[in-house]
Amino acid sequence: MKKYLNIKEVSKITGLKEHVIRYWDSINPKTNELRIQGISTKSKKGTRYFNKENLRKIENLKKLMYQDGDYNNSLRLADKLINNKTFTKLNLRNEEKSIKTSEQEKLRKIDQILKNMRILLK
Repeated sequence: MKKYLNIKEVSKITGLKEHVIRYWDSINPKTNELRIQGISTKSKKGTRYFNKENLRKIENLKKLMYQDGDYNNSLRLADKLINNKTFTKLNLRNEEKSIKTSEQEKLRKIDQILKNMRILLK
């Protein structure tokens, strides 16, 4: 395997479309930060190159995003929760008491996704 792969090669290996990889590697206009840190290495001209570590992160992210073959929209909510500085676990616990059982299960799944994302992004 080559030391660095281009986005087309990564797309073939991972089964993800190139625009999905570009989106994950782009800057969020609301925060002016990368959506996902460490997904690629960029040249001075802005060309994306991917090494084995980048490829591993993309594969892990793909597993999180497409659990059970379906796109997991709750990651968008999880991202909002991570970036919302006023959100705390204490607030979540207080709200859980007044939420129906099905919604509590959704919150548990989101919490698990958040834990997986933290592990992935380390």
